[in-house]
Amino acid sequence: MRISARVDYAVRAAVELAAVAPESLTSDRIAQAQGIPARFLQAILGDLQHARLVTSQRGREGGYRLALPASEVSIARVMRVEQGFLAEVHGQRPEDVEYPGAAAPLAHVWVAAREAYRRVLENVTLADVVAGTMPPQVAEMIELESAWRSFSTAEQD
Repeated sequence: MRISARVDYAVRAAVELAAVAPESLTSDRIAQAQGIPARFLQAILGDLQHARLVTSQRGREGGYRLALPASEVSIARVMRVEQGFLAEVHGQRPEDVEYPGAAAPLAHVWVAAREAYRRVLENVTLADVVAGTMPPQVAEMIELESAWRSFSTAEQD
């Protein structure tokens, strides 16, 4: 699993806005609170605004705020704004991948892996993160000792 800096920053900015909802925050306050480069954050907030997840208001009382209740915005939804599909193989959706010969069933593995990824990211909302409570199936995974363990280079995720 790889999460780009841009995706990480977008999710963190959205969580910061969820924490003050329905109030707004300036981009400078978000950048300072999350340690995100201000110029980079401006572009990300523009993307989130274009996707209608965030609204902005100018003026003394201005800033950015969530356009929807935090309980209605999944982590996956924010991620898709910055990266498109949650999972892809060489730029294709897993269900569109075809391999010859013995590797043919490998496409099924990619589809299953995407579904596992979705089960977490689609079910955790910004409100869940702010509250520090996760849906039961995600909480169960967090409690697994293996979830917190790194593997050797040969076995690494």
